[in-house]
Order: sequence, then C-alpha cells, then structure tokens
Amino acid sequence: MKTSEIIVGLDIGTTKIAVIVGHKNEFGKIEILGHGKVPSIGVKRGVVSNIENTVQSIKDAIKEASQKSGVDIRYVNVGIAGQHIKSLQHHGSTIRKDSETEISQEEIETLVNSMYNLNMNPGEEIIEVIPQQFSLDGEHVVKSPKGMMGSSLEANFHIIVGQTAAAKNIYKCVRKAGLDVVDLILEPIASAEAVLSEEEKEAGVVLVDIGGGTSDIAIFHEGIIRHTAVIPLGGDIITEDVKEGCSIIKKHAEELKVKFGSALASENREEEIVAIPGLRGRSPKEISIRNLANIIQARMEEIIEYIYFEIKNSGYEKKLIGGIVLTGGGAQMKHIAQLTEFKTGLDTRIGYPNEHLANDVPEEMASPMYATGIGLVIVGIDRYEKEKERMKPAVAEEIPEPEEKVTKTKKVKEKKPKDPDKSGRKFTDSFIEKIQKWFEEENE
Repeated sequence: MKTSEIIVGLDIGTTKIAVIVGHKNEFGKIEILGHGKVPSIGVKRGVVSNIENTVQSIKDAIKEASQKSGVDIRYVNVGIAGQHIKSLQHHGSTIRKDSETEISQEEIETLVNSMYNLNMNPGEEIIEVIPQQFSLDGEHVVKSPKGMMGSSLEANFHIIVGQTAAAKNIYKCVRKAGLDVVDLILEPIASAEAVLSEEEKEAGVVLVDIGGGTSDIAIFHEGIIRHTAVIPLGGDIITEDVKEGCSIIKKHAEELKVKFGSALASENREEEIVAIPGLRGRSPKEISIRNLANIIQARMEEIIEYIYFEIKNSGYEKKLIGGIVLTGGGAQMKHIAQLTEFKTGLDTRIGYPNEHLANDVPEEMASPMYATGIGLVIVGIDRYEKEKERMKPAVAEEIPEPEEKVTKTKKVKEKKPKDPDKSGRKFTDSFIEKIQKWFEEENE
C-alpha cells in the first residue's frame, strides 16, 4: 500500500486522547499500523478546558503512534463531540428551470449547500448537513434523484450544529501540536461506521457511545441517519459517584469501577468484599462489591433514561429492529447490556470494531474503547477515496500524497469555485476553512 492511503484518526476524549494510524488493505479491511493512547488532561465533557494541557496530551499521543507506526504524522481526521453538539431536521426545496432535463449532481449539491445559509443562534455554526431522503414532484425518492426528471426537487436534511468556540479550541489545540486538520467528523457517526453493519442501519438501530464525559447517540433507519444527540453524562460521573459513595480517592474509585464494577447489583453477592489501601499508614478500607454495584447501577439507570428519552423523542422507537448497540469505554462495564435491555425493552449488544479490522491487528484494538478512533480512520479513508475519484478529471494522472493532496485540492477549488464537491467534502471543508481563517488572523 502507498503511504498516500495512510489515514490518521485523532480522538480527543474526556478521559483519553487516542491516535490511530491505518489504511485499507487489498481485502477492504483496515490495517492498524500503530496507535497512541495517553490520559486526556484539559478536556471536560468533550470540550477543551485547558489549551496547553490538551496540546501536550495530543503531542504525547502522536509521538507514541508515530514511533509504533513509523509514519511521520502531519495530517489528522479529528473527532468532534461534546455537550454543545445538537441536531435538527429541516426541509428544503427548489423549483427547477427545465423539468425536461435530468437532475444533475450539481443541482443536488446546490440544494444541500443552501442549508448552510440557515440562521443559527449567536455563537453556533452548522458543522455538517446530511441529506436523508429526496422527493420529486411530491413522489418519495429514497436515494439520490440524480438522472431523474421533474420540476420540484425537495429533501429532508439532518443538520448538525455546534458551538463555534468549541470547534475553534479543538482546531487550535491540533494546530499548536504541529498538525493540520483534514476533516472534523462527528464522533457518533465515526463510531457507527466502526461497529454497525449495513443490515443494522437498514433495519433500524441506536448507536450509543458511552465515553468519559459524554454519551453520544446516533439513530439509523433504512440506512439513513435519523437522529443524533449528546448526553453530558459518561463514565467520569460514575467514578465521582463511587468516590463520594465509598469515601475513597478518585484513583481508587476508577480502579474499583473498572476491575469490580457492575451495572446490576443483583448479580453480585453480599459477602464479596474488596480492600482498598489506606492513606499514609491508615488501615485498608473494605468495600462491598454489592454496594459498589448499587452506586453504579443508580447512575447507569439515569444515563439509560436519558438515552431512552432521545429514542422516544426521535419518533423511531417502534422501528428499531436492530435494537441498541453500546460502544465506547463505558460499554465495557459488566452487565450493562442486560440493564439497558431491562430499562428500554430493546435488544442490546456490545459493539466491537473488529468487523472492519484485518486479522493481524493487535487484540486490544478490538476494544469498544477504540471504536471512535477506528471509525475516524474508516470515514477518513472513505472520504479520501471519494475525493481522489472526483479529482481524476481535474488533476493530471498522478495521485498526490495526503500532504500534497490537501493543498492541490484547495488549488483546484480556487480555480473552479463553481465545481461542486460530489463527495460532500466541500461542506465540511467550508466549516474548517472558516476556522483556519480565524486561526491565521489570530496569529498575524
């Protein structure tokens, strides 16, 4: 494989910063060339709270991934999430000048692009516009209407909105770490690509990525994303509950949660006890595993109630044949699938990103903890391949490396501003370009 096809995903989370370096092999599977994972210092609930600490954590994770993969990392696909992310539905339409001609890809992209002109609240920006379904002259069209004829083209859109300041801070941290951002990708969409099958998306499924600071939700039906949401509760708040409930320090609370935690208290016996080392010569503290599970279960039930509210609010509660798929670090909690099934009545499984991975990938990479990072690589590869295919007529026969590719792509756009990006990349880039302009002006 050429290095031009190597993609890097950067997952900036609340508890960890993970860097995944990978490419697609000849069998269509993702080969992980290297990865780096360090504790996240400076991020709270998916939002950067300390620039310098976050920059240092990114540098450490990049250094580790670069050493393991032997790749000089310069360009990254960055995940964006956090409690500031929200989504909305919008309907758009256009009247065609000539109903006797076939609908072109340019017309479709023009309709999609018009959604970026919607008025948002102060401090908010549209991050991504996802077409859900089209209709032509009142007739429902499930997929693209390209090549069809009609006078009125309409579509329903899923629009993802985020705070401009939060996106700027992420971008600023990445640039200060000596990297360039290729794409900002919504994390629940990335996680979905890593752990969901096309059959599940078609049947109707809820993807729940339980991270350290937030729980991200994405609902699919008929192969289309229908609803996204971010709940500002995750694994960290469970650790805090254990810390307060058991009167122990946070380090021991996290270890207790990971090693002995359970989401169902009834699955643990009363007599099971674990001893925690005392502080400065004090005697060890004994903790009941059953009481620990009671603390965890109470908070997990609250998180699941929020998730279930989003499911009902989406209007797809009765259409989810695929049930719920849990992923992320929080999905490794024992008995969490059983508790989720009990509280929602929906079939639940744990999502592992191993379906898309090559056989020789390290076993630890198949953990739900790395679902977002691997998903960022998958989405990055998909967008890169679409971009490369689109650029074939515009660029001479050689395909540039990623470092050159980003620059050359921009040059082509400058020469042909009316040439739409058929991959949908243009719209993500337009958001990034706004932030790039702001960053350059700030550093002048």
